[in-house]
Order: sequence, then C-alpha cells, then structure tokens
Amino acid sequence: MARLKEYYKSDVAPALMKKFGYKSVMQIPKIEKVVINVGCGEARDNQKVMDSVVQDLSAITGQRPVLCKAKKSVANFKLREGMVIGAKVTLRSDKMYEFIDRFFNIALPRVRDFKGISADSFDGRGNYSVGLKEQLIFPEIEYDKIDKIRGMDITFVTTAKNDEEARELLSLMGAPFER
Repeated sequence: MARLKEYYKSDVAPALMKKFGYKSVMQIPKIEKVVINVGCGEARDNQKVMDSVVQDLSAITGQRPVLCKAKKSVANFKLREGMVIGAKVTLRSDKMYEFIDRFFNIALPRVRDFKGISADSFDGRGNYSVGLKEQLIFPEIEYDKIDKIRGMDITFVTTAKNDEEARELLSLMGAPFER
C-alpha cells in the first residue's frame, strides 16, 4: 500500500514537475480522494439488497460505506424522500493508494475484452470517473456469494487544474488508458 505512495514521491512527482514546468513542489497535482458509489434502485422494495451492497463495498474497500438517501420524492419511481437508494465510500491516504494499486493492476485486467479505460471521462477540472458493470472483477468478491451483479461508479478527485495534468498524473500512477 505504501509502495504506490512512495512511487508517487520518487517517480511521478519529478516527472510531472519536469513535463509541466512547475516551480514549486506544491504545484504538483496529486490524488485527493477516491469515491466509490453504488446506486441501487431496487433497495426501496427489498432491504436485503442494501445489506449485500454494503457487504460488497466493505470487502472491496476495507471501509464501511455510508448509506445514501433520496433527496426528493418521485412518484414515477415509487420513491419517497429519505429512502435508502445507494451506498458510497470515500477513500483517502493509505487506503486510497492501496485501492488504486489493486484497481489498476488486479481488477481492471480481469474485465472481459479489456482494451483500456476511456480517456474521455474527465470533467474539465481534473477529476476522472469510470463506471464498472460488475463487482466481480475485484478478487475480494466471491462469485458464489453474490445475489445479483451490480455496477459501480469510481471517481478519482485530483488537485490538477485541467484534464491534461490529471491524465498524465493517472497514467504515471498506472492507469491503463486506451490508445
């Protein structure tokens, strides 16, 4: 886990400083946090669904998820304000670097027909989001124990000022962008 953090300090930071011509080490972009979100609409009918989502997220991240509640009532979706409809985990520091290492080097290569992650998913302010279709790519999830295949959204929040800096940061950290 500390391996990626040390790699950032020894290899990534000087490379970014050289490429973008930063004058101070404080200008070098870094990853602030990683947010993993699972939206689960069917949780309004069955509470056991949320229990399995929380269990999966806990196994993947090593941290207990926060339950997300609906902000508004929507009659068409049979949704009332305050109903639990998802779960999220925010990773920082050592757990974040450990997750990034496992995600880029172990989980993503397990995706079927994997050609790389899209380089178009930046938000214009240096943050990157990727959506996964199934939680089975993580080795912590046992295939026999899941009740349903669920996807998740993973957002990398960086201190980069623009997408070019963030893309360079993530690719130096090991992100397998498609060519």
